[in-house]
Amino acid sequence: MIPRVQKRGSRTYGLLYYLYKVGGTHDAHVDPHLVASWDNGAPDPGRDPNATLTQLAQLLDQPVENIDEAERPNKHVWHLSVRNATEDRILTDDEWGDIARRMVAAAGIDDPEEDSGCRWAAVRHADDHIHIVATRVREDGYKPDLNFDAHRVQAEARLLEAELGLRRLNKGDGTAARRPTSAERHKAERQDRERTAREELRETVRRAAAGVQSEEEFFDRLKAAGVLVQQRVAPSGDLLGYKVALTDDLNKDGEPVFYPGSKLAPDLSLPRIRERWVGDASGPDQGVPTDRSSGSGRIRPSDARRQATTASWQAVLIIDQGEDGQISALIAAGGEVLDALAKTSALNTRRELRDAAFVFERATRSHIRAERQDARGLRKAARDLVRGGPALGRVEDGATTAMLIDMVFFLVTAAAQWHAMKGHAQQAAAARQAAEHLRAAYQAAAPMHLGVMRDRGRRMSLPLQRKQTAYLRQAVPELAGQVLAEPGWYALASTLADVERAGHDPAALLAEAAERRELGTAESISDVLVWRLRRMADLPADASRLPEHATATPSATRPAAKRPTKGKERPANSR
Repeated sequence: MIPRVQKRGSRTYGLLYYLYKVGGTHDAHVDPHLVASWDNGAPDPGRDPNATLTQLAQLLDQPVENIDEAERPNKHVWHLSVRNATEDRILTDDEWGDIARRMVAAAGIDDPEEDSGCRWAAVRHADDHIHIVATRVREDGYKPDLNFDAHRVQAEARLLEAELGLRRLNKGDGTAARRPTSAERHKAERQDRERTAREELRETVRRAAAGVQSEEEFFDRLKAAGVLVQQRVAPSGDLLGYKVALTDDLNKDGEPVFYPGSKLAPDLSLPRIRERWVGDASGPDQGVPTDRSSGSGRIRPSDARRQATTASWQAVLIIDQGEDGQISALIAAGGEVLDALAKTSALNTRRELRDAAFVFERATRSHIRAERQDARGLRKAARDLVRGGPALGRVEDGATTAMLIDMVFFLVTAAAQWHAMKGHAQQAAAARQAAEHLRAAYQAAAPMHLGVMRDRGRRMSLPLQRKQTAYLRQAVPELAGQVLAEPGWYALASTLADVERAGHDPAALLAEAAERRELGTAESISDVLVWRLRRMADLPADASRLPEHATATPSATRPAAKRPTKGKERPANSR
């Protein structure tokens, strides 16, 4: 059940006209009628042929008209809509009437115990929702305090959901982005937009902010994205804020509709964006491997993805054992990595990654203050992804994309578990939803590259296959039977051979890879271990250009260097 306090107005008749109007292109009105009101004898223009909208509007406005004009509220019309989920049962008029009475009491419009309150009427013109219109002056001239009406009706909605057996929504904490208004949604439908202008701009600004290190870089990215930007400058010349608009989103006067960053999301105001790069110790070009073959200073997309995978793994270790401020910062920075990945993704993963980033932004905000200095690695990874530019879904770029999606899935899952542990219901739900999109993106990105490794594994000589089987049984004896039965075993066998050729001890590295992550719930243990081993051994993610495995006995190996571990991973990606 979603109660939404609409913008206050000054024309009671105009709102009633809309509520009782039959038909329409949006939310078609059918059989509009009263289900409850301040007075059981209130006229109902929908069911009583002798009642008129003018009569009902005059009765609602009467207490307002009875006080001096100077004391009347500037916008005296209060409007609340209450909508059920599509899967909820259809409520009766009596049930909707009871809901309306409880909502106006919770908001402070009415006070049944004191037998006093404002005049109000609840109109039903569809199966799944009602509208409540009220005037904000009581019979005695008192104007109730409605400052926290939205919070109070939300709390009442949670109680009603439980009592009526309706879909239970998660309780918010005030950190969510502002929802588009009905007018914005209808405008998007008329313009055949997938999302409202507010949502498109929020996504664009978030992508522009991913990994930025200066105001200049941020505004350059916004302009490059094709949005209109206006800056708010103090008389001293200091930059105070900004607002953005889509070039084709115009008001009735033909002017662009601008939205300040703070109205798109709480963390998109200029001061909050500045907080992201405060404490970044490294400059933009320090420690960045570049593609020298092209003669440019741009980082290779595959290198950027490898670095992002490593940074994400390090972040997961801290989410497992770190302090709340550290974890909050890492989850927020993980959102920047996801935004950057969506921005630079290939066509086969673009839609799912975009949707994952769009829903995960809700998980990046809570009331726990972020310790931003702990997120430098992830923020640099996000910046390098953007600097690397779009990656094709082929060869090393495509394979490292699959590797990164695998690790970001893990980061997002860890974020969901942390939020759930902290009681952040909406954030946890958003992270779980993002994980589903990431799973779909992985399934689009990985098969091509895993297939190459499986073919190489199948072509290995039987003695070499037996050797990899022995490494598997030595490293993870409790999982060996399950892994050997998986189609992905051949890709893992091929990877173990690559690990050995690179000079590592395959059994030791495999044991370490398995120890770092609980594997019992993984749909494909082999897939998980393939990406872990290729990252840990610094092997190419794409094996299509590697030589075939020799059938002769490989040379002796040397043990891999001991890698520090800070903790075990959480439950595996159940792909």
